[in-house]
Amino acid sequence: MANDSKSEKLRRLVDVQRQLEKLAEFELSVAISRQAEVTTSIVSTINAISSVDSLHQQFAKNYSERLTRLFTRSQQLAIQQNIQEAKVLREKTKGDRLEDKMKDAEVAEERLKEDERMYDLVDLGLLAATPVSSKLDDT
Repeated sequence: MANDSKSEKLRRLVDVQRQLEKLAEFELSVAISRQAEVTTSIVSTINAISSVDSLHQQFAKNYSERLTRLFTRSQQLAIQQNIQEAKVLREKTKGDRLEDKMKDAEVAEERLKEDERMYDLVDLGLLAATPVSSKLDDT
């Protein structure tokens, strides 16, 4: 783990960041489903208030109070949904940046390996071109 390359460390960070992104997307989906539930409740409450059935007319005050609470909850959920959308975007952007850095690190590491191979080839060529000892040439 201590000998891991920069690109490997960044790859792990990208994996973690993608998990955070998925978590934010899940939280957004929960907020959206709650918003849908509240919207359904609002529609059913409005239908009950506007009903001509005498049973529903007796509870008109209760329905109007419920409708007020539902509208308040709907506004809160809309704000929460906007926050979650921003969070998803932020997490995705972080992940994309880390991924770009990881790719740059991989390219730099590959370039460094290629340079090392070239230096090794040059060293081998120089070693083959020079004699081990000048005494061997005299005999």
